[in-house]
Amino acid sequence: MKQSLQLRVSQQLTLTPQLQQSIKLLQLSTLDLQTEVERFLLDNPMLERGDDTPTQESSTSSSDTPATAEDSTPSSDSTDSDSNQRDDSSGELTDWGSGSRRNDGDDEFDPMLNVPCPVSLREHLLAQLGELTLPTRDQAIVQLLIEELDDNGFLSIDLEELASHLPLELELETDELMVGLRLLQQFDPAGIAARSLAESLCLQLDRLPPQENGHALARKIVAEHLSLLGNRDYTRLKRLLGVDDDAIRQAQQLIARLTPHPAAGFGGEDVHYVIPDVTVRKRRGRWVAELNNGAVPRLRVNQLYAQMLSENRAGAGELSGRLQEAKWLVKNIQQRFDTILKVSEAIVERQQAFFEHGEVAMRPLILRDIADELGLHESTVSRVTTQKYLLCPRGLFELKYFFGSSLETDSGGECSATAIKAHIRRMIDGENTAKPLSDSAIADELGKQGMQVARRTVAKYREAMQIPPVNLRKAL
Repeated sequence: MKQSLQLRVSQQLTLTPQLQQSIKLLQLSTLDLQTEVERFLLDNPMLERGDDTPTQESSTSSSDTPATAEDSTPSSDSTDSDSNQRDDSSGELTDWGSGSRRNDGDDEFDPMLNVPCPVSLREHLLAQLGELTLPTRDQAIVQLLIEELDDNGFLSIDLEELASHLPLELELETDELMVGLRLLQQFDPAGIAARSLAESLCLQLDRLPPQENGHALARKIVAEHLSLLGNRDYTRLKRLLGVDDDAIRQAQQLIARLTPHPAAGFGGEDVHYVIPDVTVRKRRGRWVAELNNGAVPRLRVNQLYAQMLSENRAGAGELSGRLQEAKWLVKNIQQRFDTILKVSEAIVERQQAFFEHGEVAMRPLILRDIADELGLHESTVSRVTTQKYLLCPRGLFELKYFFGSSLETDSGGECSATAIKAHIRRMIDGENTAKPLSDSAIADELGKQGMQVARRTVAKYREAMQIPPVNLRKAL
């Protein structure tokens, strides 16, 4: 094979480490950003917090490299915090991290140990079992049944199947499991260890006083005709039970007081906290967006180390690269919040009517509108609006909430999908429950208001808002 040399010209797009870091930081939520900042602080000695008390050496040059969104002048937030920490006698500040007055000099003091932990359903039931005086075999049977309960507090396995899975040497019969199940069903909360929804509701009704209005009828409906009640088939219910509307209504109100999930409130999901990146306030008749300073990490380059490296460049070695990384991080974090603020300001400016009047006044908006206005790429706007939150007097909203498709109106204008959903919800909230509005009736009513919406579009929006269809919204 003959060898030869060739010269080719080509172009290649390469993401620099700084650009990769900027993109990564931009798509992180505020909580994830704080975690990432903590990792950088532990890993890079060239970084330090801008709100820490500076040493005498670093305070003289700290203004050369400011924090991400702050200058070297102490902010009002830090001033208030310092004054609160000094005036500890007021009792208005719980300072877990400073002062031995809180822990009496105990370095192992952990404030998180004082936070109450939620009790799981299993722990709650086992505690009740421990208060009973039962033979060891009976206690083991009840404990076995407790372990078989699902997250909703139901026993999803058949007793005969459960007995077949146990070792033969235990000689455990189905009758013994049934006795243990009856005992477990007497525990709190009411309805626990039921094998079906109907059985759970019956157990809960048995705990209520039998003299309550509609108790006997509610017990019969739950035990025999629960599916008819779920389908709102009141005509057939009245015919089968031989009762009138008032009796059905009383029984339905009593059943509505019961809970379909006995284990609700035990061992729930972890709470996910959200820190708003932007706050919206009304200034001189206009709604304006402002950065939440509490969400902005205050970082700076350690000037003492930076000065030592500048004086001894020959022996800097790896620390020189760490210094560059620290500068990149400070710059990229500032750029991240600058971009969030610019996008938020553009959104707030376009959605002034929403902040003034609510969802019915939401304007149609797409990512390209903001991208063209600010000279950004749509992917950048998408990253900025994902897991970034805006706090205003109407509540806490993700920035993506303000984007939506548009529908034409009779006047030639446009109406956003969010506004259409708000109109649909308002009509359903104000409907006559004895004669609820169908999707076609809602579409016709929207047409009278100048918004041409098809019936299938109304159905799609209604399902997106988790509103049941007309037959399930009917009531006596």
